[in-house]
Amino acid sequence: MPAARVKQDKIRAVRKELEGLAQSATSAHQLMSQMVKLLHERMLKYNWVGFYMLEKSSPAQDRMLVLGPFQGAMTPHTRIPLNQGICGAAASTGKTIIVDDVNSDPRYLACSVETKSEIVVPVFARNEVVGELDIDSHFLAAFNHEDRELVEYCAGLVGKHLEKMVA
Repeated sequence: MPAARVKQDKIRAVRKELEGLAQSATSAHQLMSQMVKLLHERMLKYNWVGFYMLEKSSPAQDRMLVLGPFQGAMTPHTRIPLNQGICGAAASTGKTIIVDDVNSDPRYLACSVETKSEIVVPVFARNEVVGELDIDSHFLAAFNHEDRELVEYCAGLVGKHLEKMVA
């Protein structure tokens, strides 16, 4: 079986598991915790998987991304200003960012010398960025369009869960 087909089948199975997690989760924090664990365990090139949530209490210009549930090595970046790093850029623009080689991107905030590529996907609730899902890989160009769709799907599930909690 070709590698592309194997990956598609794996992503399909992971999506099905994610749907189950979203249906059974009793809180957004529980969903995010279970989600990062599943992605870290099942997607072999996802070496660090974590959520950063946008702080609500600060004035808009001083808001920070605060580390939430994650799987992987501890990071020194537990709070990231919106104007810093790839995470800050994704939250500020509301757009998914994929970096094939973090060493060639001046925005990259080094967490691990092993990290080679990164994907950051904003989480939206009520049409506003409320956080993001950040994934690092020890492989160059680890994230393709299928990974993007999967990670955006995850961010969408969390966003819907957050909207339900506020409703």
